This record gives sequence, C-alpha cells and structure tokens, in this order.
Amino acid sequence: QLQLVESGGGLVQPGGSLRLSCAASKFTLDRYAIGWFRQAPGKEREAVSCISTSGGSTNYADSVKGRFTISRDSAKNTVYLQMNNLKPEDTAIYYCAATFGLSRDWCPIASAPFNSWGQGAQVTVSS
Repeated sequence: QLQLVESGGGLVQPGGSLRLSCAASKFTLDRYAIGWFRQAPGKEREAVSCISTSGGSTNYADSVKGRFTISRDSAKNTVYLQMNNLKPEDTAIYYCAATFGLSRDWCPIASAPFNSWGQGAQVTVSS
C-alpha cells in the first residue's frame, strides 16, 4: 500500500484560505491519479476533487467549484488543494488518496477506484 501524508490543515475564519499538501516519500506520484475527499462529523465521506496523472484533467464537486483548485508538482512529488473563500460547511477531515492512472487524463471523482489513503488533515472554518 502506498503511503500518503497530508499537511496544511488548521483553523481559519470564514472567507479565508488554506492549502493542503499530499506527499509521498517512497514512490513517485506521477503514475497515480490523486483525489481529495472529506468527511464531516456525522456525514458520509464525499469526493472533493481529483487530478489525472498528466495534470491536464481535473474534476470538482459542485460545492467547491470556483473556490478550490487542485494541482500537482512532479518535482516535489506533491499534490496540492488550494482552498479559497472557505465556508463553515467546509469543516471536515480532508484525505488524499491515490489510484494507478489508467490513462493520462483519467480522473475519477469517486472513492471506489482509490486504494491508498492518507491519514487525514483537519480543516476547521469558524469565526
């Protein structure tokens, strides 16, 4: 199983920004599509965003479109989730996950294809 580590979570006021990072230390992320997911207390896990191996294909949940941006940096072997204009309803534990890229532009915004998960990062949006 691949090892992924999320970082960058924290407490932010409504309207603020955070950038989450998803890093891998023992393998290259270039061959994997990466997804971001979140789970709020008492709610089911939901897909937030995904990015293909090429970086040329991305998808977003409707609830975050226009506010969140996913990107990848091959040199740093890291995938990022830039979150702007955060809202209290964005409060959740955020997880990154990896799945072997079936094609360069394959980007599944659903949890089923992903088989390696990080430990999660808490994001709290509150005044």
